[in-house]
Amino acid sequence: MNDLTIQATATAPSLATTEADVTVVGGGGHVGIPLVLVLAEQGLRVNVNDLNVATLECLAAGRLPFVEYGGTPLLTQALAEKRLVFTSSPHQISSKGPVVVTIGTPIDEFFNPVRQVMQDCIDSLLPYMADGQLLVLRSTMYPGTTAWVDSYLKRHGRNIKVAFCPERIVQGYGISELKEMPQIISGTSAQAAEEAAALFGPLVKEIVVVTPMEAEFAKLFSNAYRYIEFATTNQFYLIAKSAGVNYQNILRAMKHNYPRAKNIPRPGYAAGPCLVKDTMQLSAFARNQFGLGHAAMTVNEGLVMHMIDDLRQKHDLTNMTVGLLGMAFKAEIDDTRASLSWRF
Repeated sequence: MNDLTIQATATAPSLATTEADVTVVGGGGHVGIPLVLVLAEQGLRVNVNDLNVATLECLAAGRLPFVEYGGTPLLTQALAEKRLVFTSSPHQISSKGPVVVTIGTPIDEFFNPVRQVMQDCIDSLLPYMADGQLLVLRSTMYPGTTAWVDSYLKRHGRNIKVAFCPERIVQGYGISELKEMPQIISGTSAQAAEEAAALFGPLVKEIVVVTPMEAEFAKLFSNAYRYIEFATTNQFYLIAKSAGVNYQNILRAMKHNYPRAKNIPRPGYAAGPCLVKDTMQLSAFARNQFGLGHAAMTVNEGLVMHMIDDLRQKHDLTNMTVGLLGMAFKAEIDDTRASLSWRF
């Protein structure tokens, strides 16, 4: 695949320099695009670096590759002001300004974290980063990864400042949430944290500074807690169903003018690219002594089979075609990653 360098304009793209105020690696993804657009809105020139050339061409043409509410006007404005340059290779990152990496730590088929993905990314960027640059890790990190990246860079004789500033946005509403929610900031040095705060400060209403491992746990704890919340209401639903009563009526009664129950979610599929993955990363760190996390996965992942069993009790599915309305993992978005609907 040929490297792509596009200077986006309001009309046709043309070749131009890759230098920018900030580079976002993985900038064409669900984490990257909201950040890119908000940075550009603040007047920065952004190098959108992504291996997916089709996504970059889509953005350069003024189209978002997925639903991101409020994104189209910001993209149109950024293109008109020539604040975006699109690149598709590690050697095209900017040699000045912060480099934000939106690649996180995935899990393997045994639910163990795969740190090699992050190492491969760092190895690809390292020859093209200048000493003194700020490297900002943005997606979920297995606890200790930020410190490991810092140590890895030092072992290679590089003087690169490392920060971890986790995103906590929800798919489809990333732009509004990025602006409204506090941003957690951490760095492996005081200077790294200060420069990360200077980058995100103009974008957000509030900054919370912690240590890198505290930031890593904050992201994992948040997603695991949410996943357990869904498992709790799903388990309540199954108990009520087994008793022959309507859980929706029970939930409505529980929540009516009763503030301590107002945040109980409705039952349903708890999926997507982060919740179960981050819960299992936390379990791996705890040496599989995270019983609540494993129980939550059993309930949430097993809900599909309960739904299928319900259908089988009412219909002979042998020669039937069953249509599913809505394949995304939540309403009003088009993100199908890890959606439990596909389990049918």
